[in-house]
Amino acid sequence: MMTHAPSLFDLVFPDQADLRLERKHAAGFGGVLAGVDEAGRGPWAGPVVTAAVVLDYGRVPDGLTDSKKLSPARREALFPQILETAWVGVATACPRTIDLRNIRSATLDAMVRAVAGLPVRPRYVIVDGRDVPAGLGMPAQALVKGDSRCLAVAAASIVAKVLRDAMMVTLEDRLPGYGFAQHKGYGVPAHQAALQRLGPSPHHRMSFQPVRRAAVEGQSVPG
Repeated sequence: MMTHAPSLFDLVFPDQADLRLERKHAAGFGGVLAGVDEAGRGPWAGPVVTAAVVLDYGRVPDGLTDSKKLSPARREALFPQILETAWVGVATACPRTIDLRNIRSATLDAMVRAVAGLPVRPRYVIVDGRDVPAGLGMPAQALVKGDSRCLAVAAASIVAKVLRDAMMVTLEDRLPGYGFAQHKGYGVPAHQAALQRLGPSPHHRMSFQPVRRAAVEGQSVPG
């Protein structure tokens, strides 16, 4: 069987998060490093949820990686393990805030609040993506594919994803018919059909074009 050398993408963005970045920064920043990630930037409805995690490197749960690479059952299993073994801060931005500030600004602000909510003050922060939020008050770096490269960021991605999914399931109970429990607010065909049938709810993001279009064509329902 022929094998192929790893591509440049594979070398830069490995499939499995590990402790190399944490170890690199531990020497210079006392080992207290926070990983930060979000869930819910793309959906048409619901909040964006951000999480900051400081791991206890003596008790790191096995299997931490980008939440998108894990099954829902595996995320659900890792979630309590992270809460039991790490320091965690969480913050959200509601659809109204997203509409007022735009999704990027609302997400970065929520990331700052998630770090501020940690029970310990990190000495260094690694943020998934391309942006470092202003106002962190400590050294930080943005890391593309950070949830696949840094265990603390991977843990944050799992916390944010599990919490947001749970919020969307609860929202389905309050507003049946949209299918929030299934698609979690993302722009799938079933969500588009529900918007055309019911109009947008107060939990939809009116600054997103498909939702604005549905508001013109349909009717809004009270929340």
